[in-house]
Amino acid sequence: MAKKIAVTDVALRDGHQSLLATRMLTSDMLEIAEKMNKVGYWSLETWGGATFDSCIRFLNEDPWERIRKLKKAMPDTKMQMLLRGQNLLGYRHYADDVVEKFVETAAKNGVEVFRVFDALNDTRNMKASYAAIKKQKAHIQGCISYAVTPVHTIEKYAELAAELEKMGADSICIKDMSGLLKPYVAEELVKAIKKKTSLPLSVHSHSTTGMSVATLIKAIEAGADMIDTAISPLSMGTSHSPTESMVEILKNTEFDTQLDLALLSEIAEYFKEAKKKYADYASSFTGVDTRILLSQVPGGMLSNLENQLREQNALDKLDDVLKEITVVQKDFGYPPLVTPTSQIVGTQSVFNVLFGRYNKLTAESKNLLIGNYGRTPAAANAELVKKALQELAVEKTTDCRPADLLPNELDKLRAELEEKKLLDNISDEDLMTYAMFPQVAPKFFAERANGPVEIKPTETVKSSGKKGAEAYIVNVDGVDYNVSVREEGTILIDAGSSASAPKASGDGKVITAPVAGTVFKLPLSENSEVASGDTVIILESMKMELEVKTGDAGKVRYLTKEGTTVAVGDPLVEIV
Repeated sequence: MAKKIAVTDVALRDGHQSLLATRMLTSDMLEIAEKMNKVGYWSLETWGGATFDSCIRFLNEDPWERIRKLKKAMPDTKMQMLLRGQNLLGYRHYADDVVEKFVETAAKNGVEVFRVFDALNDTRNMKASYAAIKKQKAHIQGCISYAVTPVHTIEKYAELAAELEKMGADSICIKDMSGLLKPYVAEELVKAIKKKTSLPLSVHSHSTTGMSVATLIKAIEAGADMIDTAISPLSMGTSHSPTESMVEILKNTEFDTQLDLALLSEIAEYFKEAKKKYADYASSFTGVDTRILLSQVPGGMLSNLENQLREQNALDKLDDVLKEITVVQKDFGYPPLVTPTSQIVGTQSVFNVLFGRYNKLTAESKNLLIGNYGRTPAAANAELVKKALQELAVEKTTDCRPADLLPNELDKLRAELEEKKLLDNISDEDLMTYAMFPQVAPKFFAERANGPVEIKPTETVKSSGKKGAEAYIVNVDGVDYNVSVREEGTILIDAGSSASAPKASGDGKVITAPVAGTVFKLPLSENSEVASGDTVIILESMKMELEVKTGDAGKVRYLTKEGTTVAVGDPLVEIV
């Protein structure tokens, strides 16, 4: 019996996230939207945490406006987003009232399919979002975060699928974010899930390891109903199998997608040209990387990890970090490597390589270890759990649904935003933007009226032979700007940075930035007394929080301010 295979194209979210560091502008999506709307996709993945973050952090675009415009331009195609369960789009659990408001607001703005996952496959972390999506009468696609570890089995994945169906999922997705799902294992897994559930089954598999096309074919033959692909210029490497290739492979078979290859080819030609302006952000991982079979790093994380290490002047340590990831993943209880656990494990691995194993634990690592993100697939390293409890000054680990410990926070978030006096009128959309990214949102609100940034590929400059970025201080109209010129030509400008900050007196001990990042919080007031080992500053580096502690007792004199972008070695605090 013939069975049409439905296709979700992920180019407008996962494709450019994996290959172009999530830098594609909405305007470049809209130019081709009319043709994409005619293809007949089951859905288009257009929204998620990384796209939302990139919109406000780098592109000066309103992500809510993006989804509204895309839906208006493609009325016949379902808009799909990736939702991190209780984490929504962020790196922490949100209270249930925030989850409900976010889903309501997303649905109102055009999201019709919510692909919901939890990084730990802890179904307790999906219940609130499921209830909120049902309330909006939208489609719930329940996700299985796929990993290959001693504690993840076919049987357990099938049982998870059955549980997601009982919770109210409308379809199931196998989310293979690292390209680890082998073709014959996919066949076995799909058959096992199909025995346990009656729901349509989608397969999402990255092409990083070179197996994705074969994996999708075997999954289809075993009974999968839907597949994720990406239009060819935004496919392969750390992205997904090419849409056109899969359409042609299945053509004139019982699994024919019935999609128009000629129309897809026109769309491909557009993206082939459009992506050229994003050359500065293009991942170097465009082929097959079998190291991932060991490190299990997902596609989007790999390209971002490359950029993050470059910012730390530590790109030469990438192989060491990939090896360290396997150690950290085991010590942290074998969490699947998908946002936010991929970032938590990845950043901790970077810090382990740079500073020694677990000498610096991020705040997020500590919370994962003690259960504040949910139940890990296996028990975490007992000594690390003890260390995390001590550093957090907490007596015991969290055994309940973590969100049960969170009081409603919508009113608090609104009050915070009102107090900052950043907006004349606070819309639900702006409130949610602030809730997701409170460190980034204020700057975005202040600059939003300027419109999206202009992105042009920079001309490659001749290398000086030095690694990393060359830094300069440029004064314009009395304002100091920190200007960094990377080896490949990218120019980064930071206004009002440490260049304008107070200078060290020379009478004390200066603490410098151990990593590149942003000054997230100054926890003490000026001239506060501190003892050795006290936290004097909190940095946001690689999307994680890192406490900077003093080795000396004395009084605090800050040499920077909150929101400042810092490079490795920049002065932060003087202890006098």
